[in-house]
Amino acid sequence: MLIKSDKSCKYGDQALIEVWQQNPTDKLWIDFNCHDRDEERLYLTKLGCHALAISDVHRDRHPPKIEEFDNFIFMLYRGIYETGTDLVFDHLQIGLFVGENILITSHARESISINKLFSEEGQKYLFKSSLTLGLRIFHYSCGIYLQQLFDFEEKLEALEDKFQEGGDDKMMQEIILYQSRLTKLKRTFNYHRNIGDELKVLVSDDDSSIVHISDQHTVTDVHERIERLLSLSQMHYDICSDLINGYLSVASHQLNATMRVLTVITAIFIPLGFLAGLYGMNFDYIPELKVAYGYFYLLGFMALIVVALIVFFKKKRWL
Repeated sequence: MLIKSDKSCKYGDQALIEVWQQNPTDKLWIDFNCHDRDEERLYLTKLGCHALAISDVHRDRHPPKIEEFDNFIFMLYRGIYETGTDLVFDHLQIGLFVGENILITSHARESISINKLFSEEGQKYLFKSSLTLGLRIFHYSCGIYLQQLFDFEEKLEALEDKFQEGGDDKMMQEIILYQSRLTKLKRTFNYHRNIGDELKVLVSDDDSSIVHISDQHTVTDVHERIERLLSLSQMHYDICSDLINGYLSVASHQLNATMRVLTVITAIFIPLGFLAGLYGMNFDYIPELKVAYGYFYLLGFMALIVVALIVFFKKKRWL
């Protein structure tokens, strides 16, 4: 995408690079989409990109980062190839080389944000500056994350209401799964926050030829969106933790109540079992065996023990 000084726009292939090199005041966006890496490396090297930055963008997996070089600001972040439901994202590593009048994007698969902005919507941002367009690509990806978190918030509220009616193991497995996904998102957003913090520093740097004070609003907007993503993911994570802890507490309380009842029953039957075992022994001489009403006396005594223990447990509030 080549934007001329008269705001006219051209789309094309690598031939536009030569056109831009003849008039570097024009604005150029080069998007390497699923491109051959050797050929891409050759182009990036000719355009003045640093070899280490090129190696980072060609890695299959690299933590998001931002670095400033002589001619470019290099940003690497986790974009989105495809979204699912319930915080499921098919992540995509996107590299941005931001020059004074040039933006280069590199990604191994289709990107939702780049496909969205490689159109008339992206032309107005590129005309302002290459950094504005690069930040808007980043901003759009953050917006997709944000919408998914908003949708998840409604589901989480429904889970909370359902939990009040009575949780079960299946619900806990679902919540633990969400907590795991939120942990991964928090890790990504923490990396992105570092990018936002570094951009704010670059805006205040008078020596930077790429980032200007006019970009402060865009940088602040991106930084605030990243902070919101981080705070929302942390809040949802805390809610999931509270639900899990609440379920475990309720389950523990129910288990304690059950064990208390079983313990009381055991305590009642121990003396009864002792008396039954005592008079069940096979000795020839047991004096009580000759008592005419000994059987009834023993049953009455056993009943008295049961009543006395029940009264005792009631007073102790164990029942």
